[in-house]
Amino acid sequence: MSKVVHVEIKPKHPDEPIERMIRRFTKKVKKEGVIAKVLENRYYDKPSVKRKKEEKRRKKALDKLRKVQRAKEGR
Repeated sequence: MSKVVHVEIKPKHPDEPIERMIRRFTKKVKKEGVIAKVLENRYYDKPSVKRKKEEKRRKKALDKLRKVQRAKEGR
């Protein structure tokens, strides 16, 4: 199930430019992960493809952590 996300932007002061409000709105939407979720659900991925992508993502994260750990030990 997907959770409902209500992103609301109000002007910080009466004469705040609309461009700045749009920028704040975009940041909030990105932080909530709305854009990523839409792009992720744009096409159907078979469960096996999803598992492979997740495994690849985890491996990349672990490799990054190991690299940081090695750098700390080397100091």
